[in-house]
Amino acid sequence: MTDAPIGIFDSGVGGLTVARAIKDQLPNESILYIGDTAHSPYGPKKIADVRGYALDVLDDLVAQDVKMLVIACNTASAAMLRDARERYSVPVIEVIQPAVRRAVGTTRNNRVGVIGTAGTVNSRAYDDAFAAATQIQLFSQACPRFVEFVEAGVTTGDEVLAVAEMYLAPLKASGIDTLVLGCTHYPFLKGAISYVMGEDVALVSSDTETANDVYRVLVGQNLLRARGNPPSYRYEATGDSAEDFLALAHRLIGPEVSQVDLIETGSVNLHDLAAARTLSPSTPVKENQ
Repeated sequence: MTDAPIGIFDSGVGGLTVARAIKDQLPNESILYIGDTAHSPYGPKKIADVRGYALDVLDDLVAQDVKMLVIACNTASAAMLRDARERYSVPVIEVIQPAVRRAVGTTRNNRVGVIGTAGTVNSRAYDDAFAAATQIQLFSQACPRFVEFVEAGVTTGDEVLAVAEMYLAPLKASGIDTLVLGCTHYPFLKGAISYVMGEDVALVSSDTETANDVYRVLVGQNLLRARGNPPSYRYEATGDSAEDFLALAHRLIGPEVSQVDLIETGSVNLHDLAAARTLSPSTPVKENQ
């Protein structure tokens, strides 16, 4: 069991930030990553649909004998964390609580902001997570276009800055000193977000904090992989184009993702996806540099 990979799941490429942080802290561990690109983005979708898509992917990871599940998606964590922990016998790690703990320890004036998808913000998952820290005043803002930018490989440019200014203006006006990036896609836009918020606002992202939780659980449950053969890194996607996923991964985090395999889940049939792509080819995205 200790030699089994860590299973990491996200709606798309955003969870690669979590995978990279886990690799940095636990370089001896094998990783199996699945991006549910067939259904990305999760943010605007109904919670019930997100729950179904996410559990299908997690079922697939468990069927591939992972020793731990990491839900590297805030929207999915908000939709089905309790279901996952009841459904599977392996440890389940998510991204909300680790970021909340860091934010509580970071803020100086107890005014904390959270940005996320509409699904995450509307679920009030962060409100619940911060509830124990009664001294915190929480200010939330949905930033749905941020995921669209990242999934299109657009992380800089005038349009990104203009949208960031629009989304973040209420948070700047609220006087927060700490901002939680409540979506694993958002670290790819950290430059623009930091520029708009200013240097006095600390940004908290869940990637490193989630990796810390992974480390603690593996050590606490004696699940660390023994040294020996080199670890393996496998990347899978539910979409209809491995090439598109690979190109975007290379653009965002570099060449460490060398191959992506397309898979089917209970919600995804590759034949149907290919047919849909033939009937309705995707429109190229104009990038802003």
